[in-house]
Amino acid sequence: MTKSTENLQTALSMELTAIQQYLLHTHVLDDWGLDRLAEKMREEMSEELDHAGRFIDRILYLEGLPRVKAAKAPIQAPGLDALFRGDLGEERGAVLFYTQAAQDAAKDNDIGTRRLFEDIAIEEESHIDWLTRQMSLLEKMGEPTYMLAQMEDQQAA
Repeated sequence: MTKSTENLQTALSMELTAIQQYLLHTHVLDDWGLDRLAEKMREEMSEELDHAGRFIDRILYLEGLPRVKAAKAPIQAPGLDALFRGDLGEERGAVLFYTQAAQDAAKDNDIGTRRLFEDIAIEEESHIDWLTRQMSLLEKMGEPTYMLAQMEDQQAA
């Protein structure tokens, strides 16, 4: 197994973990009545699913055998701050890993894998930015006000 294939497999497992985590978030947030935030988590889950598919395609292209197994089980956060902080830590870890994996692929003259890791790292950076913004809003607004902003307008229904 090449270093690129090994890193792609690790990345696939990380993305499968993220998919499960966002799936759990979606349902918990729906249960809490935070429809808008739940919808954002659905979008994130879809993006992570796309990433997983791209990693599978690349592993297959390199004649590897993708192992479709999450790296770890999802964790249910007791509140919004813990939810955002947990996701932020995971996203930062992913960007660091993908950056190193891109460098490893460059050393192996594997331009396709290098480019894939770079592209996905940049996409994950946008989620870091969003999470950081949400944490700032949560702190400035307070949890009750922030939560109200994440609920569908009941009067419009």
